[in-house]
Amino acid sequence: MALERLDKILGNSSGISRSELKKLAKKGAVRLNGETVFDLSVKADAQSSIIELNGEVVNTEKFIYIMQNKPVGVVSASNDKNDVTVISILPDCMKKKGLFPAGRLDKDTTGFVLITNDGGFAHRILSPSNHVPKTYIAKLDGACTDNEISVLEKGMELKDGTVFRPASVKTLNPERTLAEVIICEGKYHQIKRMFRAVGLEVTELKRIKIGGLSLDPKLSEGSSREIGADELKLIEKI
Repeated sequence: MALERLDKILGNSSGISRSELKKLAKKGAVRLNGETVFDLSVKADAQSSIIELNGEVVNTEKFIYIMQNKPVGVVSASNDKNDVTVISILPDCMKKKGLFPAGRLDKDTTGFVLITNDGGFAHRILSPSNHVPKTYIAKLDGACTDNEISVLEKGMELKDGTVFRPASVKTLNPERTLAEVIICEGKYHQIKRMFRAVGLEVTELKRIKIGGLSLDPKLSEGSSREIGADELKLIEKI
């Protein structure tokens, strides 16, 4: 059993500075195995102890995988001087050093963002060669006809030389202004640029699925939860 100072465990697990953790402890926000702890120099075993911060159990495992339902106006970045980020809106109990979004959503795009500190996993699901699909719902300013769908599903090259691989597209309403789009890459503004190339504008965009894992319908915009081991397998099992 390896014992470490509680402030070190919390610092590594939450990404919160020791000075801030000290302030939280003074307010009674830290509990160790059910007991409130005011002095964070006390030692604990990160693997077997139950550590709570602000009423939430802290994940002390090395890697963490988080599903977030990103709202409009939040940027997919670890840090940003001007905007709120997907990391900054995480509850304190989920914050760890080295967290980053595994794939980006535009500032005005909502839905499933996967946040982790596992670089190897992120590389696997983001590499186009691994063909992990990402599923979106796009609201359009006009009808997406069979002709437009045919173009999108064949793949395309834009005037600037950007090449988009074939996508899967199907309309979801009688007006054909709502479409499900599945892509296996994540180039800059990709879906918006794809539809613009066929004369349509995307007015709203939401990512609802990564691989075989769907966005939890119970997760409200701006909320996050950890992804379980069985769910994690669904992302790559395609």
